[in-house]
Amino acid sequence: MLSIGIVGLPNVGKSTLFKLITQKKIDCANYPFCTIEPNIGVVVVPDERLDLISQVVPSKKKTYSAIEFVDIAGLVEGASQGKGLGNKFLANIRETSLIVYVLRAFQEKEIVSVRNEIDPLQEAELLETELALKDLETLDKRIHWLEKEHRSGRKTNERDILIKARKIIEESHLLSDSDFDEETKKTISNLSLLASKPRIYLVNGKEEEISLETRNRFKNKNFLIVDINNPDSLVIDELIRKSYELLGLITFFTVGPEEIRAWKIRKGAKAPEAGGAIHSDFQEKFIKAIVVDWQDLIKKGGFSKATKRIEGKNYTVQDGDVVEIKHGA
Repeated sequence: MLSIGIVGLPNVGKSTLFKLITQKKIDCANYPFCTIEPNIGVVVVPDERLDLISQVVPSKKKTYSAIEFVDIAGLVEGASQGKGLGNKFLANIRETSLIVYVLRAFQEKEIVSVRNEIDPLQEAELLETELALKDLETLDKRIHWLEKEHRSGRKTNERDILIKARKIIEESHLLSDSDFDEETKKTISNLSLLASKPRIYLVNGKEEEISLETRNRFKNKNFLIVDINNPDSLVIDELIRKSYELLGLITFFTVGPEEIRAWKIRKGAKAPEAGGAIHSDFQEKFIKAIVVDWQDLIKKGGFSKATKRIEGKNYTVQDGDVVEIKHGA
């Protein structure tokens, strides 16, 4: 399950956003740390293509892809040293695939704030700093152990890779923007560093409350403005679309009389991996894939009438493919 963590200071609108997205009834009281244990909700991913396919393929069931949102307790300055909910908060973020920072721009004075001023740029910097400090602690422990191994004669590339990663975090707080080779990616991923997770910056406020400085600072980032008290459903769709894009995900479809279904898979995945998304046996015993373009399926009026391609193990699945996996018994 793709998991998106909603992160921010107390009372910036995290739980309200979560409630809006998931339609779950949760406590959104006006005091810090109203949320302690994470709220978790699973949301279907809107996909017009699946709706169009269902119009030409008779089926008992239509299943969208799904995405999990996690409303995580508010962070405070010093969380990396255990303040507020500290390590519990950071551990909850570590379990997610992507981070959405909710940053306060709204000026309602009746909403309690843990800061003296409303400044989304300062909030973003505080969040990044606390996550970076936790990563540096994780890296220092690992590098220290590797240096002991190095002195005893057991040398690997991991130490040099982690020293490089540490320098990047110190300078920019983020690893997700860096272009690493496969060995470096694998080494870093083993530590589940917070700096490796993609970010979306969601500023909560009215358009007129968002300063030009804020817009300029975030314009080259994954930036959304949402007045959570007066939301637009299109913004929620955009949040999901950006999440897919940042995580390198695409969608393929399967069709049949029992079910038509959307599946998410990493961009660049081969046909057997698509089989594995459906069932592990399909990947292990993959023989071939029968592939149809979703637009051709709709144009021709069904899977059986559409132009089919027979693809083998080396076929790279494309966004929008309609796939039938053939596998051994």
